[in-house]
Amino acid sequence: QVQLVESGGGLVQPGGSLRLSCAASGFIFSINNMGWYRQAPGKERELVAGITRGGIANYADSVRGRFTISRDNARNAVYLQMNSLKPEDTAVYYCHAAIAVIERPTTHDYYWGQGTQVTVSP
Repeated sequence: QVQLVESGGGLVQPGGSLRLSCAASGFIFSINNMGWYRQAPGKERELVAGITRGGIANYADSVRGRFTISRDNARNAVYLQMNSLKPEDTAVYYCHAAIAVIERPTTHDYYWGQGTQVTVSP
């Protein structure tokens, strides 16, 4: 019913930039919070950045000042601009969203994207 599809990952050198995109599709009534998580090998999945429907953002301490999250409510999309990338940013990045479908407009369920690999290496 609902899909989150990420794009924009890849290989980049330290100090470089990448922009991740995530678009939600399906029988969507509304989307509340959206965000990006990441999971590095051998580590737990962690929140990178989140954003409310009204545009209020929060960031993990490790990325604050380097990453910027934004969203386009008309396109049901969320973005993550990543600058000054470091090798420790290497991970699979997942899009996450709280979505209400048309059949249940008062209930927001959590959905995940399939993940996109970001590798920061010389």
